[in-house]
Amino acid sequence: MSFRDLFESGEHKRNIGHFASIVRIASVDGELNKEEERLLKRFARKLDVTEEEYDEVLKRPTKYPITPPISVGRRLERMHDLFEMIFIDHEIDDDELHLIKKYAIALGYTEDLANKVIKRSIKIYSGGLDFQDYKYLLNRD
Repeated sequence: MSFRDLFESGEHKRNIGHFASIVRIASVDGELNKEEERLLKRFARKLDVTEEEYDEVLKRPTKYPITPPISVGRRLERMHDLFEMIFIDHEIDDDELHLIKKYAIALGYTEDLANKVIKRSIKIYSGGLDFQDYKYLLNRD
């Protein structure tokens, strides 16, 4: 097995763990609705999750460990994916908040930084931006 194969295998395992975390968050409030299923299928494609892996993860999402990415950018991307799933119904409940905090810490954020990222993300996803933030986001490339 080549070094590249080892890297791709490790990356794929991280993607499966991330996908399983998304599934856990999507199913925290019971059965998956059509919009959640559509988004899960999109994430599965994005993360190169096969149909067989998809079915297995849906059956037992807690079987897969969270393996944090090394780069800060990838960690933030993973948080974004989770918030996209959480806010599919335009709200965040206590169970989802609890899971996202656990996940953020598992990704390597300190508890303080995790709380800051989560608080800021909730403001962004719930439309609670102030004018300065709104202006900043509009003017970004």
